[in-house]
Amino acid sequence: MAGQAISTIDSSKAFVPTIACQKTANLLELIAQPSSSGDIGALRISRDTDLNGTYDQTLTLPMPVSGVCANGIVSCQPGTWAQCRSFQWKAARGALSLGEVELKDLAGCYCINNSCGANLAWGNMASVLKDLGGGVIGAITTADPRLGVAQALIDGPVIRYTGAQTTSCTNNPAVTGTAYRSNPTAIQGDAFAASRTSQVFQTLAASPAGAGSAQQRRRCTVSREITIKEVTIDDVIARTAGGVAAYSDGASGVDFVLGSPTTHSLRSSGCRLFDFRMTLTVGDPDRLRAVTLPLLSADDWAQLRIDGQLVTAGPASWTGSGLPPGKCERDGTTTFTPNTDLKPYLAKGSHEIWLRIAVADKGNGYAQIHAEVDTSCLTSERVVDLCAGYAGDAKCQLAEESVDGVEIFRSGVATGLKPLPMTRLFGTGACTLQLTRDFFERERTYLCQTDSSGQAQPDLSRGAYIIDHSTETMLADRITTADGTAQTPTRAFALPDRGSVAACEPVCKTRARTANTAVAPAGVVGSNQNDPAGWDTFYHACDDANSCPLGPGEELVSACGCLDDFPEAVVMMQTVRLGGADLVCTGAAR
Repeated sequence: MAGQAISTIDSSKAFVPTIACQKTANLLELIAQPSSSGDIGALRISRDTDLNGTYDQTLTLPMPVSGVCANGIVSCQPGTWAQCRSFQWKAARGALSLGEVELKDLAGCYCINNSCGANLAWGNMASVLKDLGGGVIGAITTADPRLGVAQALIDGPVIRYTGAQTTSCTNNPAVTGTAYRSNPTAIQGDAFAASRTSQVFQTLAASPAGAGSAQQRRRCTVSREITIKEVTIDDVIARTAGGVAAYSDGASGVDFVLGSPTTHSLRSSGCRLFDFRMTLTVGDPDRLRAVTLPLLSADDWAQLRIDGQLVTAGPASWTGSGLPPGKCERDGTTTFTPNTDLKPYLAKGSHEIWLRIAVADKGNGYAQIHAEVDTSCLTSERVVDLCAGYAGDAKCQLAEESVDGVEIFRSGVATGLKPLPMTRLFGTGACTLQLTRDFFERERTYLCQTDSSGQAQPDLSRGAYIIDHSTETMLADRITTADGTAQTPTRAFALPDRGSVAACEPVCKTRARTANTAVAPAGVVGSNQNDPAGWDTFYHACDDANSCPLGPGEELVSACGCLDDFPEAVVMMQTVRLGGADLVCTGAAR
């Protein structure tokens, strides 16, 4: 921007660059004069608004400067940190000014008057001028982005900025080239409108190279399906035919009864057989915890079979299908508690329960089957990937992806965001389930090539062969001759000597004692510390003699060498991060 000639490294070519509207000129001058109270009692700012070499705007602050911020100043009662007011630099319509704001609207504030230490402004004049000038320059360049600063020079209590007008040579600061700074999204629409009226663009777009290949946007999802079903006793085991009744306890137990339990409900002349049948259907045998025969009653004899297979009989052994082997009349009702395990007989499907009762004169009999059922909710989970086909297609590339609403891929580039595991509640009523998973739904968009527009794809096989078969000392090649055969010549190859360079640029680490004059809304930070003084750390590039150039008041911490303070920097940043995360304001004692 200075309009001076520059040359290549070997000085073979030289030229004068022109990236500004005119050569550089003095853009701003700031003069600070500290007073006996330590405040800057007089601060004068001169500015050249049209960069013609003459200052045409002057601003003299009507108040003392007690504190300096990155974007403003703090003015207090001279020599104290009382009755303070905060001001921010502004440059509306080209005129520089100060506007009163809250202290929280300012950044990087620190105290410079005698309330924080002696001779702070004079002792640190260079850094104070840089901070004051940086705030002013920031306000000016924000209001007029065309302006660029080329150089800053400090001369005692004066700092001068040299700059030029860049981007556009016009008197209007809101030109199109700088308007996108405040509205970056407008450039896309403006570029499209410009392309529609550009003959050159339309010609290139209509050419075979511009047309390229046709693409389709294909959207798909990868979903996690969670199904929850409430299981009832009838879903596991149910009486589908015959029998007397089924009694459920309302939870997980059920009893099935068959036969004729009423006393003397069966009549016969002589010994007679009575058959009672009941069909039980087992829907899910894995959920049958237990199936037993807790009670069997008979007057006179009883025999129980499942699917024709004998399970138990009484009051004595009765294994045949005919009349009991003993005396038919037993003179009363006999009740048994066999508690036989019936679960091995009840596989999945329908089963016939057959109760046979032998009565000599008057009698009765019944059987009770008890089942304990697992009625916990039935849960199933599966991942339905509708994107597998596109992901495996070499002609498709992932363009966009969002996971549970978090955009992790945009315009073919990863956003750097990573969704946290989510917890969701499924089901209703008695069947609810809380699940935590890495994702529940992924939405993807693929760009798939569908047409090559008749253009042959470039043959990259030769380049691939050279890369795969060459070494550091030998260059391999594959050439296709006129008759279609391939030749694979080789020749010696060597890289030019790159010379030797040092492992690093030697640097040294120093520190200097300094007062903590940082400012917060509660006041000067140093006044709330046991020791208001701290250390400033500096890093210097060592000279040719490998000597550390110490600055004023600095002491050596680490001598010249290849320093690596990255772990220390990580610890400091992590400390600040965790401190901010754990900061809690409360009125109670902690």
